[in-house]
Amino acid sequence: MSTRFEMLARDGAARRGRLETAHGAVDTPAFMPVGTAGTVKAMTSEGVAATGARIVLGNTYHLMLRPGAERVAALGGLHRFMNWPYAILTDSGGFQVMSLAARRTLGEAGVIFRSHLDGSLHELTPERSIAIQHLLGADIAMALDECTQYPAPREAVESSMELSMRWAERSRRAFVDRPGHGVFGIVQGGVHPDLRLRSAARLIEIGFDGYAIGGLAIGEGQATTFAVLDATVPALPEDRPRYLMGVGKPADLVGAVLRGIDMFDCVLPTRSGRTAQAFTRRGTLNLRNARHAEDPAPLDPECRCPACTGYSRAYLHHLCRSGEILGSMLLTAHNLRYYADLMAAMRAAIETGSLGDFAAAFESLQ
Repeated sequence: MSTRFEMLARDGAARRGRLETAHGAVDTPAFMPVGTAGTVKAMTSEGVAATGARIVLGNTYHLMLRPGAERVAALGGLHRFMNWPYAILTDSGGFQVMSLAARRTLGEAGVIFRSHLDGSLHELTPERSIAIQHLLGADIAMALDECTQYPAPREAVESSMELSMRWAERSRRAFVDRPGHGVFGIVQGGVHPDLRLRSAARLIEIGFDGYAIGGLAIGEGQATTFAVLDATVPALPEDRPRYLMGVGKPADLVGAVLRGIDMFDCVLPTRSGRTAQAFTRRGTLNLRNARHAEDPAPLDPECRCPACTGYSRAYLHHLCRSGEILGSMLLTAHNLRYYADLMAAMRAAIETGSLGDFAAAFESLQ
């Protein structure tokens, strides 16, 4: 027995579901706050849960380097280590390794790379990636893949995709099935629909608990992202969750849910919170701007987060201009609450068959 995905409602291609894991249920569509190194930056675990999130993302690459997967396991696993009682999905490390082009050697067996921390030499294979994720105790592990740079020649994209599919098969074989834990495969193929379909077919043949779409949101633009989703999503199994990796802005999430995506992650809401950017129901605000200096209004009158219920725009402006840590904390909590509320609103709209109206209203306010 692994994770279980139940479909609760549909509205066109959009799906309202529930993913059952060893650490509780995740209602979908869902956004996963990014806790790369075992922490969502500027947030306590209790604060992340208060936003409504019931799943976070951790990262194999960063955690294997510091503090080390074996150490985390000896201390009771990542859930206990970071005091997070709900579900955790761990990225395989493939995306981070892609960014180490000058520090890595890629081959059939895996990738050998030097740590960005101290230059020490490491090897990451599909088997080792899965083993690390097992040691961490992830509810959902990801197959190791190579995320191709964009743009890249078609021949390079095809070769990379085929390597990722061979790694996917090895990742699946290495995964230890146990109750409430699953492993997802990752569709690659760049912006080429035929390569995406070939990748999806191979992953389905291998058999995974869920299917991610990787290699997007790396510079190709929203229209191209949506075109790839239009070509790829219909080829994925109806009874398994679909995860769009590394996406994105609120409008990206709405468009992807309309196309049948169930799960998302992105650093944007937390990174933006640390740089004075706030997402609201009427667009994005920069709290450093002078126009907020004397504004007594709340950040977003419809939001119930601590930043919006306890503080004015003027005070948040003051915190951001003064470089106070509290500004980052409050805006990060607000942005995560905004994202969680957005997903909850889309779940409700799917249940009532009104997601199209919701999307139109959302677009008109941005």
